[in-house]
Formats: sequence, structure tokens, C-alpha cells
Amino acid sequence: MLKGKKALVTGASRGIGRAIAVEFAKQGADVAIIYAGNEAAAEETKAECEKYGVNAITYKCNVADFEVSKDVVTQVKKEFGTIDILVNNAGVTRDGLVAMMKETDFDEVIDTNLKGTFNMIRHCTPIFIRNRGGRVINISSVSGIMGNAGQANYSASKAGVIGLTKAVARELAARNVTCNAIAPGFITTDMTKGLSEDNNALIGNIPLGRVGEPQDIADMAAFLASDKASYITGEVIRVDGGMAI
Repeated sequence: MLKGKKALVTGASRGIGRAIAVEFAKQGADVAIIYAGNEAAAEETKAECEKYGVNAITYKCNVADFEVSKDVVTQVKKEFGTIDILVNNAGVTRDGLVAMMKETDFDEVIDTNLKGTFNMIRHCTPIFIRNRGGRVINISSVSGIMGNAGQANYSASKAGVIGLTKAVARELAARNVTCNAIAPGFITTDMTKGLSEDNNALIGNIPLGRVGEPQDIADMAAFLASDKASYITGEVIRVDGGMAI
């Protein structure tokens, strides 16, 4: 259980981020819901969290912007008192073959998925150090482990998140701060809405024979945020139905 903990979840307006925020709330954590642009969706997440009697507040933030993300972390700390758990879930895709990929499409994905993760860790780290403890959970991808044709930018960003996770885990271990990554496979979200279990050949590459649900990732995030995972750090845990075996 996460009763009394203060969690900050980026990309929490929908999909995996929303599932994580709601699961944390269900387990008793107050939740800072970070979103990029869809205020209505963020408010829906807030309402779902508040059903469990916790404090939930929405914050609009471009995580790729160093100063903006710093200001938001400062605001969250002021309103929540502290931050115990950071979940870096915010991410974008701009798929295309590398031979034709626009520089702007590469830069935008790296800036949001990788630099955004760095920015939030950078700004939360002083809080964790003062608290002598904390949990960082980064959402990577099996694309960052295996690579994926048509996703050179996304795969690079998520591989970078894995390297960042391991470096941060080593740096902050002495401060009782754990840092782990979850690598989802194909999960039913807006990002993967083109997938169909009936007619998509990619399903054949998943040993369990189905796509995952956001709750599968939320359950793992809740475990990594809990005291049960206090001796786990620097890990990349695949939740992918066996896809990247």
C-alpha cells in the first residue's frame, strides 16, 4: 500500500499514465497529475483518483522544457509538502523510416521521452535526497530493448531511458532512492489503437497471444513504488507478454 505517499505522474491524462495515477490513488497515495495539453482528460483522471478519498491536483507541463518542469516540481512540492514517488510516463511518437525521418520528428521524440525524463529526475532529486528516500519509475519500452523498424527516434529515446535509469540508480542508491524502468510491450492505448488482436500479425510475436492493458503496467508501477521493492534498483522489467524473450 502507498497510504500517505505523494506521487507525481507525468503523462497522466490517459492510457498508462492514468492507470498508474488511479492505482496509486486506490492504494492511498496523493497524486500530482501532469499533462501536456488535454485538460479535460486530466480532469477525468483527477476525478477517478478522488473517488478513493485522496488529494489529486492537475498540472499542465511540457516536460521537455527544463525551466517549466522545474517550476511545476516546485509547485507540486509546495502544495503536497513533498514528493515520494516520481513516475516518468510522458511520451510521444513520430514514426517513420529513418531514411525519410524529419529532424524535427527525431528531436521532438528525444526531447519529450528522454530529456523530459531527465528533467523531472533532475528537479525531484534534491527532494529525494533531503527525504533520504524516494522511488523513480521510468516507463521505457520493448522498442528500447529490441529496436523497432519505423521507430528509430522512439527506440533511441526509450533505450536512452534505460541507460539513464541505470546511471541514476547507481548515483542515488546511497541516498536510499531506487530507480527502475518498466518496458511495456503492446498495450491497449491511444498510441497502439491501430493494433487488433484479430488481424494484426504483430500479435503472433507475443507468446501470451494478446496485447496488454494499462492496468498491467499500473500494477508493476505500484509494486516498484512500494516497500516490497525496496531492494530492487537499476532494473528494467518487461511487461510484454513475453514479446522480448
